[in-house]
Parts: sequence; structure tokens; C-alpha cells
Amino acid sequence: MRFIHIADVHLGASPDSSYSWGKLRKREIMETFKKVIEVCKEEAVDLLLIAGDLFHKAPLVRELKEIDYLFGQIPNTRIVFIAGNHDYIGPFSNYLNYEFVSNVTMIRSEQMEHIYLEELNTEIYGFSYHTRDIMEAKYDDIRIEENDRIHILLAHGGDDKNIPIHKNRLKELGFDYIALGHIHKPDRIDKNIAYAGSLEPLDINETGERGYILGDINQQSCRLNFVPIAKRKYIHLKIETTPATTNEALFDQIKKEIVEKGIENIYRILIEGRKDIDIIYDMEAIYELGKIYDVIDNTILDYDFDQLYEDNKDNMIGLYIDSICNAKEEDDVIQKALYYGMEALLKAKG
Repeated sequence: MRFIHIADVHLGASPDSSYSWGKLRKREIMETFKKVIEVCKEEAVDLLLIAGDLFHKAPLVRELKEIDYLFGQIPNTRIVFIAGNHDYIGPFSNYLNYEFVSNVTMIRSEQMEHIYLEELNTEIYGFSYHTRDIMEAKYDDIRIEENDRIHILLAHGGDDKNIPIHKNRLKELGFDYIALGHIHKPDRIDKNIAYAGSLEPLDINETGERGYILGDINQQSCRLNFVPIAKRKYIHLKIETTPATTNEALFDQIKKEIVEKGIENIYRILIEGRKDIDIIYDMEAIYELGKIYDVIDNTILDYDFDQLYEDNKDNMIGLYIDSICNAKEEDDVIQKALYYGMEALLKAKG
């Protein structure tokens, strides 16, 4: 049986909403989800598993109708999904009474249950969130029925507030595959246990590839392949400077890196190293070099401490340099203390 496992789609989310590309990012989440639907059709996928947080918040009826239309485009693919902590089933949730097309099954219960897909000889276990937080480790003591069927667990959690997951315990449960959601970074826990991660990265700290898991499974084996699909990445780009690095040199270095890594991607620029004491980097200009989320300047000024000591040996600056240089610390600690302390003293001196 061929299946696709996705999770944490977060339809309706607006990453980077205050940036010029914010509206585009919201649309791209839907476009990438639609691409998964197309892959299901092209690859003759038997089963689509969605491990929670299909929506970023409780869905409106019109949003469910849009998704249901897409599900209806792949009638030969069985679709099974659960609600996660973001789109949990509250007392007035539209999930409760919505009737999806016939190839879709939503496991709505807040208690563990299992459904049998006869045409796939597969039993799928799972439950939906009915509250935002669940602090109980509800996957620890699942018992599966012994039969000749394929057994799959659809689960959402992995932190203290959202169903703590004990990975070693999962391995002992006896499932043929465990499809996990909630953690946005893809992670292969075991040969048959995996977090699919989100389809698209959703904030600046979600670096690395994002996509879905394409699998082939029977009672004897489970083969998994992670397939990147995201339209763009968040990248933390480190730029190393020297005292010779001027603004124009810095701009050229950043532009070169962005072209190499992809102009479509979104960047956090981390400037590190030393810079000339007469140079002030133009941060606003850096934001014009691409899709720049933020710029963090961690550079330190390149002081001539020997000359500073000679010029200030009879005042606080000279005393500070002397005391730090005679301290019994590691060289890197001394260097940092010299640079940061000197900057504060010189600012105070005016």
C-alpha cells in the first residue's frame, strides 16, 4: 500500500504578515497543500494521512467546503485525519457536523478509537484534540488488536502541553507505522515512526527542508521517503566581516550568498566578526537586498588596545585594560571582556 503522511499544514496561517511577502506566504500554504493532492493523484496514492493541525485555527464552514472539494478530486485515495491542538474540536466546532466526501474519514472522538479500511486491509488508530492542551501521555498504553491487518497510529503531540511522547514507548506498541504531527521539523524516530513536519516553514526559526513522507507498507515492511515540497526556506545567513569590510563590501557579500542559496528564500542576516571603528553598517540598506526578515549585528569594533593603553594609562580606560589583560582567564573570554567593556567606557567618556 502506498501512502502519504502530512501534518501541521496550518491552512489560514499568515506567516510574516507584516512583511511585503506576507500575503504571498499565506497563499503558498494552500498552494503547497494542493500540490500534495496532485501528487496523490499522479502517484496513485492509496492513503493520505493528516496528523493534526490541518487548519491554523478552528475552521469556518466555507474553509471546510474548500478542502472537501480538493479531497473530492482524489476519490481513489482514502483520507484519514485528526484535529490537533490548533484546530481542536471545541463545543461549537464546525468539524462536529460537517459531512465530508465519501473517501474522507475524520476521527473525531477524543478517546482512542480505530477504523478499518477494508479495501486497504488497514486499521488506523487515533483521536482528536477537544481542548488546546493535553498534558497526559495518552499514547503510552495503546493496545492493538492482533490480526493480519496493517496497523497505523495517527498521533499529534510531543511536548509538555501537547501529549508528551515517549519515543521508546512508541517503538514497543507494535504498529506497522506511526504517523506523527505537532513538531514542525521532519524527524525519523525509527524505521517506521516519523514526524512529517509542516509542508511549509511557518516562522523564521523553522529552518531546513519541509515536505511530506511518501511510504510503501505491508505487514512485513515499511519504506519511507521524505519529499521536500516547500516553496521557500527560512535561512539564517552568517556573514563574517573583517576591519577591511566596508558597507559596499558587506552588501556584495550578502547579495552573492542570497543568489547562491536562492532569491526566493527568506533570510535572517547574522553579521559576525570585527569591523573598523570608523565604519557604521547601513542596516536599512541591507533590508533592500532580498527577502530579509531581520539583521543582527554581532560584530565587535577592532580596537588597537596597545595604543589605547598608552593614551589612557592614567585613567579608568587604562586601568580597565590592565586589569583584564592580567586576569587569569581564557583568551577568548579576555578578548570579549576587552571589546565589550571598552565600548561601554568609550561611550561613557563621550
